[in-house]
Amino acid sequence: MNNKTVFYVLIIFFVAFSALVGSSYFKSSSEKSLSKSTTTNNFAEPIIGLYNRKNKITEIEKLDFQHFIINLFENTDDKEIQQALTNLAHNKPNLVTIKTLNFNKENVLQRFVAGNFDAKIKIICSSLAGTEQPVYLRWNPEMEVPVTIYPWQYQSSALYAEAFRRFSKLAKQFSPKAKIVWGAAGYPGAEEYWPGNDAVDLISVTIDSRSELEAKGYPRSKDIAVSLKRKIHRMRFMDKPILILGAADTSTNTLARKSLPTVFKEFEREQTTIYSTTISESPLAKPFINRTTKPIIGVYDPKRLLLTAKPVKLEHLFIDLGNIENGYLLKEFTAMTARKHDVILTVEPWRDKNYTEDDNVLLNTSRGKYDDVFKKLYSILGTTNQTVYLRFAHEMEIPIERYAWQSQDPIAYIKAFRHFMQLIPNNLHNIKRIWGPAGDRGAVEWWPGGDVVDYVSMAIYGLPDKNITDPTKQESFSTIYARKHHRLYFTHKPIFITEFGVKGPEDLQMKWLDDAANVINKHQEIVGACYFNLADNPKAWGKIPAPDWSINKSTFISFTEKLLP
Repeated sequence: MNNKTVFYVLIIFFVAFSALVGSSYFKSSSEKSLSKSTTTNNFAEPIIGLYNRKNKITEIEKLDFQHFIINLFENTDDKEIQQALTNLAHNKPNLVTIKTLNFNKENVLQRFVAGNFDAKIKIICSSLAGTEQPVYLRWNPEMEVPVTIYPWQYQSSALYAEAFRRFSKLAKQFSPKAKIVWGAAGYPGAEEYWPGNDAVDLISVTIDSRSELEAKGYPRSKDIAVSLKRKIHRMRFMDKPILILGAADTSTNTLARKSLPTVFKEFEREQTTIYSTTISESPLAKPFINRTTKPIIGVYDPKRLLLTAKPVKLEHLFIDLGNIENGYLLKEFTAMTARKHDVILTVEPWRDKNYTEDDNVLLNTSRGKYDDVFKKLYSILGTTNQTVYLRFAHEMEIPIERYAWQSQDPIAYIKAFRHFMQLIPNNLHNIKRIWGPAGDRGAVEWWPGGDVVDYVSMAIYGLPDKNITDPTKQESFSTIYARKHHRLYFTHKPIFITEFGVKGPEDLQMKWLDDAANVINKHQEIVGACYFNLADNPKAWGKIPAPDWSINKSTFISFTEKLLP
């Protein structure tokens, strides 16, 4: 994600130097303006629930909080800060949300990292240090939602995490007893902004936050229970209690409160499977597993234009269930292994002989409907000693419906993936299990668990977007990899780039692939890469011509020669 200059839109009449505070109790909210120079909507969300996996914090079980907001500018007057703090409750815990804002085009996160807000944070936290009631500090929330309501949104996730860590350190220094709340909305991709376990005591997610209501990238569920379940599920890598903040609409909050017991019971039912192997340390605490040899190079090459190139050690084959039933898999797989090539086998769990368009293929998989087909698959894979990299139901996280397993419940996907992989016979030692997201935002929501995954894959294409058709404007391999690698960091598995390609004239392709070779050489967690030497499926592009990623054999060989052990 690129750093883009954004700013918070405020209605101002004259001197722009103050802060505004809104306050909210458990079931009500109100606003108090501390300055006549600035006005803004400052709704402080009520706390309507707590998901506390290990019951680490007992004093917040009753949820009887006062929540108020401090809007903080670099030049906010110290007396106004002190006035804001008079909103502290003396008979109940306080949740204080601090929003660092600006009146200009300077990046507020960079300004925070540079220390420009330190003095103001010190005043707030020092004043809170002597309070008898517990204090919870929440800073610059809803950061992951791709809108520009606040100046810290649509910013680098790494920069946000760095700024948050600075805030946490300052808060702990001047108010040691305060609990630090990481205030995600619970939107897809929130984990990219995680600052680390050591900087966070609690997490908050918000129902129908203002930011999320304006966001257009991902469809919002109208079912409150489903929305709550997804938001909490997205936080499963962080072993922290989760505060659930309500919406401005009281009827929505009423429905949410009623839904919480059912949602919590669902998590309890899945505790030993879905949530047994996903608790993670800070993504910085545990590195990826690195390769010890030269990366494996393969091709998806139906026209067989690159197969005879000496560097090719692997071929990619896409199959559906019908291909297993009608003999196509056996024919193609036998030919590939006869060439002494390993195989990436992408299994698409649909289009069996009884397939209908309304089939729930994930539910069918986990319930065993396709088990006989899968057993036939494994019997074929057992006919060779060549390594088979088995990828099941790929690109599941993209919010489209190109495949029947996309835009589906992550829990249903996880159960289907685990069922499929756990059917592998114990005597098949040549199979390596691949979890195959595209590497898009929120991919780890579909993470099935490290016990059923050997490698994580991603797809890197220069022109993956219908909005970009000019080859000269496509992103570099390094830019795309950095973004996707960061999104998949919580998995701590080696990376296999099972699909990559670039469109354009040969000189442009050469330059793009040179960059790809440099990235692969630098990132030892990349164990292999497979070039997609064909045009994409025209049906997926509508009226726009599908991009053709085919390259000359000489260009391909030049790329492979630049790869190092």
